[in-house]
Amino acid sequence: MDYIVRATAGNGQIRAFACTTRELTEYARSVHNLSPVASAALGRLMAGGLMMGSMLKGGNDLITLKVEGAGPARGALVTADSCGGVKGYVNVPDVMLPARADGKLDVGGAFGAGFLSVIKDMGLKEPYVGQTALVSGEIAEDLTYYFATSEQIPSSVGLGVLMNRENTVRQAGGFIIQLLPFAEEETIAKLEQKISGLKSVTSMLDLGMTPEDMLGELLGDMELEIKDTLPAEYRCSCSKERFAKGLVSIGTKEIKEMIAENKPIMVNCHFCNSNYVFSIEDLKEILRLAKR
Repeated sequence: MDYIVRATAGNGQIRAFACTTRELTEYARSVHNLSPVASAALGRLMAGGLMMGSMLKGGNDLITLKVEGAGPARGALVTADSCGGVKGYVNVPDVMLPARADGKLDVGGAFGAGFLSVIKDMGLKEPYVGQTALVSGEIAEDLTYYFATSEQIPSSVGLGVLMNRENTVRQAGGFIIQLLPFAEEETIAKLEQKISGLKSVTSMLDLGMTPEDMLGELLGDMELEIKDTLPAEYRCSCSKERFAKGLVSIGTKEIKEMIAENKPIMVNCHFCNSNYVFSIEDLKEILRLAKR
């Protein structure tokens, strides 16, 4: 089962998050028919988005992570809520690249040079938007840099996706460790030492370690306290009704043109790849609503 763990350590000087996301990453791979490198890219971004979503306070709060790059994948977008739901897509889902020299999937090469945008919608008039340049395109380093520059929170982010030879997801997950403003030098030094000797996220998950185990490896001798766990799942809120509302908003002229062509139209959800067909009668009803 996919889930997120929230914890504290260092007598409250550290807050920590960890997750396992194999099932939802495999679901995303299958519905989007993702290549191995696209699966790794989206899987890392979704794990990061889920943990950042779990930092939000309001039940309706949303966070969106948007990568825009000059590489062949062109970018990706992930939206997560505060309750363990996430959805996302890669702009070019079938991108193929040779592995890096170390044998790992070249996510940084797939995205290339570009930007990471973090958009927090917390029910205010305007969402909070933070943007940083991609440091490596490998996602974990980019989120670490975002936290340091946009939120001034010293953080360590680890994310990983391990693929099977037949292009299914073997392991996926990650962790985020953050130092709070009053963290003491001794705590900081101890944490830095721990992180420097840590195995990769996929290595730990492939050894059968849980999110709790990963945090234990990092913070086990630093008064680690697991606060709660949160189920995580791929969750898309699309429906024919939602798309109908979107069609209403495009205006009567365009809807009349669709009706005049006398052909049903099909719209596709980027997030879950569902298709919705609108008949001529559906379009006439949408036109009636648009005229109100």
